[in-house]
Amino acid sequence: MSRYPKNLFGEEVLPETKKITIRAIEARFRKEVVREDAPDWLSMRFTSARQVFEMFMNLRHEAKEHFIALHLDGKNRIACLDRVSIGSLNQCVVHPREVFKTACLSNAAAILLIHNHPSGDPTPSREDMEITRRLTEAGELLGIKVLDHIIIGDSYTSFAEQGLI
Repeated sequence: MSRYPKNLFGEEVLPETKKITIRAIEARFRKEVVREDAPDWLSMRFTSARQVFEMFMNLRHEAKEHFIALHLDGKNRIACLDRVSIGSLNQCVVHPREVFKTACLSNAAAILLIHNHPSGDPTPSREDMEITRRLTEAGELLGIKVLDHIIIGDSYTSFAEQGLI
């Protein structure tokens, strides 16, 4: 017998320091749990690389490279934010398996790739070009489109705007 209460899905709920109100939304064939205090960006719809840059511009202040994948639904709304890797000053190890493992689990229709350059120069390196090519090819195989890869520095570089995707 468990000493903890169970949630909507029958799982034990451990006590938390902050009370979070959760509401369940039951669709026809799936259950979705949405936190009442969910971040503003959840379900936000992206139409330009500029919007992404404005949302993630604080990454330019990070001392290490961060590689993030935004999982999007069929209407380009954020379904999930996955911080794939945190690297060193000028490099981040990214493998397609790690990027698409969580994208498959979140039922993403497409992904946006984002990473920062701590130097402030958003010019893509040879490695940036190579990983973007590999991720785009992997996405095509899985049916998950890579819409863009945005590098954030003092400004930003969008692979889609540059015609590199």
